[in-house]
Amino acid sequence: MLLYIYMNLDLEELKKDHNTNYLATSLEKVLREEAEVREMLAGDESLHELAAKELGVIHEEKERLEKQIEEILAKEKDKEEFPNEIVLEVRAGAGGDEASLFAWELAHMYERFAESQGFNWKVNYESKSDLNGYKEASFEIKGKDVYKKMRYETGVHRVQRIPATEKNGRVHTSTASVAVLPIKKKINFIINPAEFELEYSRSGGKGGQNVNKVETAVRIIHKPTGLDVRSTNERSQLANREKAMMILTAKLEQLEEEKEAKKYAGERKSQIGTGDRSEKIRTYNFPQDRMTDHRIKKSWHNLPKIMEGEIGDVIDSIDSGVVGEDDE
Repeated sequence: MLLYIYMNLDLEELKKDHNTNYLATSLEKVLREEAEVREMLAGDESLHELAAKELGVIHEEKERLEKQIEEILAKEKDKEEFPNEIVLEVRAGAGGDEASLFAWELAHMYERFAESQGFNWKVNYESKSDLNGYKEASFEIKGKDVYKKMRYETGVHRVQRIPATEKNGRVHTSTASVAVLPIKKKINFIINPAEFELEYSRSGGKGGQNVNKVETAVRIIHKPTGLDVRSTNERSQLANREKAMMILTAKLEQLEEEKEAKKYAGERKSQIGTGDRSEKIRTYNFPQDRMTDHRIKKSWHNLPKIMEGEIGDVIDSIDSGVVGEDDE
């Protein structure tokens, strides 16, 4: 078998990928022709001029194929680093009912932003409070560059305002956390089946009689970490189990990445922070009609528009690391 190492991958590996299969097969053929010409030349020096011309043509073809393979692999690497599918989670923090209402507003803000970007938005799981806010919720978002745009939204979001139930006009501070989990095609984290437990229950809400009468909702608990994931909005138990396992895998991968990031936190020059969900990243101050991102020390006004999903400027500024004056 002809072995050709290219960008740390041999031809056999390149042929397994449907995106590079044809090019790898063509490259293998060209390399075989090159070997035959060189073997022929070694046996008869009088063929040197003819062989040199033939090797020149072969070399040009080889370079062309290598360049195409390199471009495809670069695109695949970019897709792996910035996948076009994420799971976004919101969870109420400190502040009781006000925190759950704020968690719902954050989810609404991201849903409207997703709509403006042409992303597909789907509910995975919702747990609502008595005031119809979110205790916690999980959403699947798909679209080109969705992770690239939303990867810095992970962290604690803080709201300062006078709740509707406040009689004395005092400003309250509440929090909600956001987690953005990239869903990668290539899974690097294998979960031992002995490490998780499965629970099944009936799904509520929309979905018809089958969803409400059959135990289609799935909860997976990862015993070593205590992480639990729910999926309730697929139509079958199997589909919910697959979705929950996909989210759990993404969570465990993110935990490993957070551990690695903390190891090198002292050396990190980025203004964006660690990406840890416990890091306070943003304050929404309603009395002053201002949102401040503490990582880049920059503020924006017109909270009503921001809460309706007009956060494109915010996301662009954070992505470019633009630093301003923190007036918080």
